[in-house]
This record gives sequence, C-alpha cells and structure tokens, in this order.
Amino acid sequence: MGKSRRKTPITGNTTAASDKPSKVRGHRQARAAVRVAIAAEADIPHPKAFGDPWNGEKDGKRWHGDRHPDLLRK
Repeated sequence: MGKSRRKTPITGNTTAASDKPSKVRGHRQARAAVRVAIAAEADIPHPKAFGDPWNGEKDGKRWHGDRHPDLLRK
C-alpha cells in the first residue's frame, strides 16, 4: 500500500474541521424567516441574506505550492 498524500497543495486557513455547523445555522435561520414571511403573506427574503460564508469557521483556502511538503501528507 502506498503512502497517502494530498494531490493538490491547497489547505484551509484554520484548524476547523468543517463549515457544516455554520451552514446548518444559516439554513435554519433562512427556513425560519421563510416560514414567518409565508405566514405574514410578505415577500420571501433572499437566500443569500443568511449565513455569510466569509464568517464561517473555515476562512477560505490557501495555495501552498512546493514550500510546505509536510502539508501534503494526509
């Protein structure tokens, strides 16, 4: 069995494992706002109004190139 290594030298900028908790919160807020808008017969809010991806736990990704070969190990 060969050594497992990352093929592309791109990693997240933080130690958070996933963005899933922040996405769950954002979608939950959006669904609640849609329920309220439907009950009040008002306009439905735009989906992008909830859950800003720039405020998530994982703050984007970074290209490392050949500078850090240790980051290519899984």
